[in-house]
Order: sequence, then C-alpha cells, then structure tokens
Amino acid sequence: MPRQAVITGLGFITCIGNDRAGVTRSLREGRHGLEQVEFLGNPSIPVKVLGTVKEFTANTPHWRDWRWPDRYRLPREVLRGLSPHGLYALCAIEQAVADAGLESAALTDGATGLYCASAGSTLLAYYHVNRLLEARGERCHPLSVVSSIAGTLNFNLAAHYGIRGAVGGFVAACASSSHALGCALDDIRLGRQQRMIVVGAEEATAESILPFHGMGALSTNPDPATASRPFDAARDGFVGAGGAVAMILEEADFARNRGAPVYAEFAGWGQAGDGHNIAISHPEGAGLVSAIRRALADTGLTAADIGYINAHATSTPAGDRSEAVALAQVFTATGAHPPVSSTKGLTGHPLSMAGVMEAAFCALALKDGFIPGNPHLQTPDEACAGLNLPRNTAEASPGTILSTSSGFGGSNVALVFRGA
Repeated sequence: MPRQAVITGLGFITCIGNDRAGVTRSLREGRHGLEQVEFLGNPSIPVKVLGTVKEFTANTPHWRDWRWPDRYRLPREVLRGLSPHGLYALCAIEQAVADAGLESAALTDGATGLYCASAGSTLLAYYHVNRLLEARGERCHPLSVVSSIAGTLNFNLAAHYGIRGAVGGFVAACASSSHALGCALDDIRLGRQQRMIVVGAEEATAESILPFHGMGALSTNPDPATASRPFDAARDGFVGAGGAVAMILEEADFARNRGAPVYAEFAGWGQAGDGHNIAISHPEGAGLVSAIRRALADTGLTAADIGYINAHATSTPAGDRSEAVALAQVFTATGAHPPVSSTKGLTGHPLSMAGVMEAAFCALALKDGFIPGNPHLQTPDEACAGLNLPRNTAEASPGTILSTSSGFGGSNVALVFRGA
C-alpha cells in the first residue's frame, strides 16, 4: 500500500478566531471577522473593510511595539528577526505542535520538515530600504533581509525549531500554501519525511493590501456584512485579510504508532496552469478544470464521490465566474451536485495563506461533521447556474472534500481530504 498522510495538528491566528474552538464556532454560525478600517488615516481611500487579527498588535516595523496574548512565551532573540506575519506564524505553529501532542524537541529529528508560504513583509521591506536610502547606503539593519523577503518564515522558523528535514518556501500568490501542502504530501508519500509542518501567513497592512486596489481587485463596499460575498451577482472585489494557519501532516502509520490525534486524511492533489494571463484567471477555468481532474485521478475518485467543495472564490467578478464555470464542467455536467461554499465570505482573502487556512477548515468540517455555507450570498451570479450553493451551515458529515486555490499567472491547485 502507498504511504498515506493524515492531519494531526492545527493552529489558527485568523480574523474569525485564534484557536480551534473559536474558528469552528465562527464557521458553524456563519460569523465573519471583517471590520471597517481607515487606511493610512486617509478617509478618501475607498477601501474600507479588512479581515483583522484580534488580540494582536503588530502593524509597526518595531517588534518592541508588538502585542500578543500572554499565553505565548516568545524569546526576544527570535522576535528580532521576525516580520509581523512571522509573529502570527510562530504562534500558529505553537498551537499546532501542542494540538498534535508534540514537544518542540521532537521536531529536530530530521524526519520533520517545514514548508512555508508568504509574500514577505512589504511593511518591513519599505522601512528598511528607506533607512538605507536615508543613510546613503552607510547603514542597514543586519536582519533587514531575513525579516522582510518572501523566505522570512522559513528562515526564522526553521532556525527557531531546529528543523533538520526539508525546509522551503513557496511563492505562487494565492495558491502558495496549497502548493506547499501538495509538495509536503509528496514528501511523505515518497518516504522522504515522516512529518511535515506547513504554515502560511500574511500581514493585513496598507503596504500589503492597498496595492491590490491599484489593480481594481479590492471591494469598495463599506459594509463588513456584504463586502465579501463570493459568487454573488453584486460582488465587486475581495476583502484583504491577515494572520497565519499551521498544519501538521504525518505519515499515517507513524502517527498511529505514537497515538497521535487525527483530524482527516490528506488523500491527494493536483495542479495545473492556465497559460493565459498574468493576473486574470482563464475565462473558462481551463487550468482549474485540469487541476481538479488530476486531483481526482490521484485519489482514484470521481466527481460523484465529492461530498463538499471548499471553493477558492475570493469575491472578484472575473475570478468567481471562472471558478463557477470550471466547477460546472467537472461536476454539474456529469450530474454531480455537491454543496459548494467559499469561506472567504467570512474571512476575506488572506492571499498566500488561503490554501492552508481553508484546508484546515476542511479538516475541522470532517472531524466535527459540518458543511460551511455561504451566509453572505444573496443573488447568485448567472454563471453559477446548476451549482449547489447553500446559504447556511449543514450539520452533516461531508465525507470527502475538494478544496481549490488559484493564483496570479494562472496557478491552480486542488486538494482532496477525507474522513480518517
């Protein structure tokens, strides 16, 4: 039998909760975590809503100004090299390690690897480069690079935890952490690693979010209750969000032998490119169709076997339409009508951490027996005709879940999870 991978630990720092219980409650009750904000103290900026991280204050480049819950004991020497989203990631991993019944010392065994997803810290990059220019190149903070560029999570976290297995960072825009999960699964299947930690994290600051407004991608709806409404005919863009989510994957026999708790099986995955446009999804969802079909082939499943689809749908007009068309080709056209929802209606879009966040939501749904709905959906887009888009959470086991992710450049990933 080929090696199987199971999910044994989860950690959450999100706008809908900072632990498993809070996140599960928000998903079940359809409780969003979006708030009105004013970017840069400028009321003229039309973007008014953000998925904010509660209990944390980390919107400055100075770690001494940051605040976090007292339950996390974080060494000063580690904080010095972190970005704000590195703080979130560290706390999420601390949760996941405890959730999996592990001690940090167990992560140094060489059988444990770490894959990370992040766009880096625009906040810190801007700050450090400005200091460099002001000093005319004569002064630069020694940790400016490792705290700000896209690899900052793997640099800092691998060193902190003493990881001696595979270590790497993934940068594929909004599909980044889904790629990280898929490659982590392959490492376990191939026997390269017995355990993988996957973490995705992002900052929700003006520096990281507002550039998307220049692309016309952000919602200008000022109402937190309706600004993020995937698949709705009136959607006008996505709502940015920040935080971190960590997941621990283990080879199934390895997990059983140590008596590890198990949420679900990570059954397989597929990926494919659109080969179409630098920023806009293929209008017929070509790459996503291929990624889903490859994921089904990888697991030996058919469209009829999927009990729930956790859609990538970010609430952008073009992206949601493309995904709806792709799902119709794979599912509706074959007579399959699994419930479809995008939990971004509650969380907004946390960019590269979206894939692992939603994979963790799928693990909760399988473990606790519920199917998230689309609570902000009012009038479905005509492209969604034939899709099963429930408004409310269903108290039923989804059995097998497909989760999708799509990123700039037409990068598409489909992940399959099923009950353990």
